[in-house]
Amino acid sequence: MLWGAGNLYVTGSEFVLLSLRLFNMEWSNIQEGQVWAARHFLEDEEAARICSGYPDAGAFLLDLRQHPRDQIRWRELALAAVRRWKDRGAEGRHLGNLGNAYRHLGEPRRAIEFYEQQLGISRETGDRGDEGNALGSLGLAYAALGEPRRAIELYEQQLVITRKIGDRRGEGNALGSLGLAYAALGEPRRAIELYEQWLAITREIGDRRGEGQALGNLGDAYLTLSESCRAIEFYDQDLAIVREIGDRRGESAVLGSLGLAYKNLGKPRRAIELYEQQLTIAREIGDRRSEGQALGNLGNAYVALPGDFDRAIELYEQQLTIAHEIGDRRSEAIASWNLGFALEKGGDLVRAAALKQFLVDYEREIDHPDAEKHAADVAALRARIAEQKS
Repeated sequence: MLWGAGNLYVTGSEFVLLSLRLFNMEWSNIQEGQVWAARHFLEDEEAARICSGYPDAGAFLLDLRQHPRDQIRWRELALAAVRRWKDRGAEGRHLGNLGNAYRHLGEPRRAIEFYEQQLGISRETGDRGDEGNALGSLGLAYAALGEPRRAIELYEQQLVITRKIGDRRGEGNALGSLGLAYAALGEPRRAIELYEQWLAITREIGDRRGEGQALGNLGDAYLTLSESCRAIEFYDQDLAIVREIGDRRGESAVLGSLGLAYKNLGKPRRAIELYEQQLTIAREIGDRRSEGQALGNLGNAYVALPGDFDRAIELYEQQLTIAHEIGDRRSEAIASWNLGFALEKGGDLVRAAALKQFLVDYEREIDHPDAEKHAADVAALRARIAEQKS
């Protein structure tokens, strides 16, 4: 039943909702079958094969419905089964998906360990599709660590492979990931070109989840260009899709983006409502990265309200703690800047300058176009500190 539902999902278009209905209807039976296979794989090769097959069957559906901790439990059992019965290809897939689960939990360094093992096995077995997946996943993990240029190198290798083997879904994912990396480097128009190519592929193959992600990323790029109303049009389309297919992680992301758009339009209270929904979902699904982003977004909204700097500072400090814990250098740099801005408004100029410098150092490291503009801001702040001392 799980394989059947998963195949319907991959077929795309109108079959996506049918696959989700079938999955939901059979979920209790699917879980019972997995438990049986997990109990017997040590003494029975057929049970081991079935135990290994469960997390692969309907992988896209499980990614939508299972908490990352439950995905880890299934994959660890599957990995033990294939290692006992010597299936290297399946071993590589399970390692890669374990990496995905840890990345979703906000642990990119641990994810990289799994992706590198997956990459080694895929090259050993000559599985080009799995090699492309591993390269793309490594790129996402390095992007999460605030290393977009390293990520771009990996995405470009993924793109070459997916085009060579005719993997349209993988090609679209590589284009979307490249767009995210260029956006992080301060090149939103280049990102838009890549997102539009990705969007076209998702619609061609009926990939509803990918379509929503591409629409959301287009919204982010237009928001960077200060086109908030156009961004909201894309976000609304994305929100309809993620709710239709039950993508809670995607819903959390787009709620945060909508909040930012409304804040930019001068509607901070509407933004706060959306950010609080984002924060609730992020905590519910155990997504630490999204939780940190929601806290930072809430801080930005409270800054826009008169007399709420203390609340904003609390939220930025919580965001900074999470970003540091999960090794998200980009978010850590942004949270430092925002916290510095709030402290500056509150009169703590020395601490504000030190925090703002963190973003400048990070942007110089990645050659971000805004680095020197932010450096000038910090220099002006330090001049004010020197003036006060004299």
